[in-house]
Amino acid sequence: MSARKEMQDSLMFCARRSPVVCLNGCVASSQPLASNIGLDILKRGGNAADAAVAVAAALNVTEPMSTGLGGDAFCLFYDAVSRQVRGLNGSGRSPNALTLDLMEKCGFSQSNPPPIFHAHNVTVPGAAACWCDTVALFGSKTLSLADLLQPAIDLAEKGFPVAEITAHHWAMGTETLKAAGRDLGGDLLINNRPPKHGQVMTNPSLARTFQELALRGRAGFYEGRIAEAVVDVVKENGGVMSLDDLKNHVTAEITPIYTDYKTVRLWEVPPNSQGITALIALNILENVRIKDLGHNSADYLHVLVEALKLSMTDTMHFITDPDRVEVSVEGLLSKEYAQQRGQFILMDKARSDCEHGIPTGSDTVYFTVVDRQGNACSFVNSNYMGFGTGLVPRNCGFSLQNRGANFSLDPRHVNCIGPEKRPYHTIIPAMLTEASSGNLLCSYGVMGGFMQPQGHVQVLLNMLEFGMGPQVALDAPRVFVQFVQAARQWQLYLEEGVKPEVAEELRGRGHVVNWPIQGHKRALFGRGQVISVGTWWDPNREKTKVEQRVLWAGSDPRADGCAVGY
Repeated sequence: MSARKEMQDSLMFCARRSPVVCLNGCVASSQPLASNIGLDILKRGGNAADAAVAVAAALNVTEPMSTGLGGDAFCLFYDAVSRQVRGLNGSGRSPNALTLDLMEKCGFSQSNPPPIFHAHNVTVPGAAACWCDTVALFGSKTLSLADLLQPAIDLAEKGFPVAEITAHHWAMGTETLKAAGRDLGGDLLINNRPPKHGQVMTNPSLARTFQELALRGRAGFYEGRIAEAVVDVVKENGGVMSLDDLKNHVTAEITPIYTDYKTVRLWEVPPNSQGITALIALNILENVRIKDLGHNSADYLHVLVEALKLSMTDTMHFITDPDRVEVSVEGLLSKEYAQQRGQFILMDKARSDCEHGIPTGSDTVYFTVVDRQGNACSFVNSNYMGFGTGLVPRNCGFSLQNRGANFSLDPRHVNCIGPEKRPYHTIIPAMLTEASSGNLLCSYGVMGGFMQPQGHVQVLLNMLEFGMGPQVALDAPRVFVQFVQAARQWQLYLEEGVKPEVAEELRGRGHVVNWPIQGHKRALFGRGQVISVGTWWDPNREKTKVEQRVLWAGSDPRADGCAVGY
């Protein structure tokens, strides 16, 4: 094997990136083509929300095994004039006919759930409505939805060369679905095979779908040809989605939740999203002198992991669709509750218990935009597990998500499956403001299933506690913790770059440690994007009365993307 081929297979990190610095507008995403499309929208007079929708559409073309119109979306928008953070929950509900009784009649139960790619796991795709509502509520009104979708239409019609990491995950997703007896169809393959790195891919069916959305707005997706194609493919594969399920879908405008950690305020989307997980963990960690522990030391990672275990256990037990079951957000976010939970952390011993299992899943896109006026849009769009169910509506060019895999089939659980219900949701955008003034500090996020709140916490601490800039904060090796249901134990995954003696010390405290995680397996640690306003994270910065606004941006090396600005 040649040295070059070996480096490609192992995904070696053999280069460094400087942060992108600019004065006017900035876009950071997991695909360079998408980032540049967002920047073009900013230069044409669009704002952060406009650019975010254009990026979302472009990513549907260039990275369909992570995102698209068949999935869901969440949005946080910072208004520079009012200094308020607003949000949209673009997650879809289960079909009206999908009841626990139906699942039991099909032979499914908590101990025997449906396969993860089953059509019963298709919830109503919320992305299209979220794109439309983002433009309507937060957009500049200078560009139409058609203007924002046209660059993605051009990409889909004329073609684009597939990026390296994208090609790897495209192939992995295809293999997984074929093993499960699923066929992605011609829209997402070339001669029935996934595209290779550098191969030009077109998707004319998706271009036509975008054109209908541009012409008719949300009705172009949730009624008519596309809606009928979605219902047909779901029913053909044993699902129960109806045209009314699609027609009745609405995006929910939400009040973002937050917690103050020292001088900063972290904003997340509320349940049914897992954003509260990051906030609970930060509340617990606020009582620890984090900086004194040293970055990625055994003490630091032990405390971090124990706090994440506590917050994840809570959220997996309490979080569900708040329209169906009341969620005690205020109680979970109280500082007193965090102090109580923090008392369970022992510095010499890892917790081994977990009452509630944590499902697995990943493959999402996160991106962020800050415009010239100071507005910011933090946006995440996802199919859930790669191509989702792998079901591709005829002549539509996208696959349908499998978010319903996160429902419980335990009738006593708050997240139990039911009709017209939103499932526990993993995707979360984040926003950081100054607690005292409300000024924007950064728009950021880390995609990747249940890694997302863990990534939010780690990147924030890298910047605030350890003085790292956006790019260095994203480059730093990460930790991921999950409860493995089959083994009934917490397992810890440490990325290559964490010192071997740290891994050994954590094992000595009772952690089940997997180290080092290398190559393409680094996808486990997510892919983040950060755009920071100024150098608030630098402890040595010179403070002046009047500082010119400079944007500092970073893009995760674990993905193909980049930050671009002007």
